[in-house]
Amino acid sequence: MFSNLKNQIKELAKNAVFVAEETLGSGNGQEKKKMAIDYVIKNLPFPNWVKYVISVLLSSFIDDVIEIAVQYMKSLPKTEGE
Repeated sequence: MFSNLKNQIKELAKNAVFVAEETLGSGNGQEKKKMAIDYVIKNLPFPNWVKYVISVLLSSFIDDVIEIAVQYMKSLPKTEGE
């Protein structure tokens, strides 16, 4: 179960980084990071009190996963818009 939770957080982190980047654009690193963390916690499929406990117990893990997702996003090839 714990492994499954970590996998869910990893997937949410990828989405969170893309959403934060689209919403806030370039720059604003700390704001984007906070937005991404909030996104991950908000979208966990648990009651709010469980989300709070998870956010406290796994705060370091969530932070690390967000950073990894940022590096992943930066490694993707850039596509030019029309």
